[in-house]
Amino acid sequence: MASAIGAAALTSGAEATESSATLEVNIYGLRSMKGNVLVCVTANPRFFPNCGKDPKSFRATVLARDSAQVSFRGITQGTYALALVHDENGNSKMDMAIFVPKEGFGFSRNPAIVTGPPKFKAAAFAIDSPEVSQRVKMKYLL
Repeated sequence: MASAIGAAALTSGAEATESSATLEVNIYGLRSMKGNVLVCVTANPRFFPNCGKDPKSFRATVLARDSAQVSFRGITQGTYALALVHDENGNSKMDMAIFVPKEGFGFSRNPAIVTGPPKFKAAAFAIDSPEVSQRVKMKYLL
């Protein structure tokens, strides 16, 4: 994981090629500037939204700020989904209170949250050009 003030730029193990892209993630709606925002990108529906266990995922940690953002470089074109956690206490995980998140969260395409996290399909977006961006609004239940 990489961390930086407000932004992080990550590249996968392979150098960027013509078929790879840059994903720019802009994060808004943070309720405080405490802690970090954990960002995870996966192409594998089995690892969504907990994509930290996906060995092929892209991950970053950025400081919580008004205009937090992160760029991922060298992503192969395809279909991906983003999952974010506002880790306000800095313990590198989502804290829960009886099955309800105590910290903020967000997903690509900002799907409606009814019961539990969205399915991969609801958050999925295509990386089909050299530069793609996603704007993710953080949500808080408590």
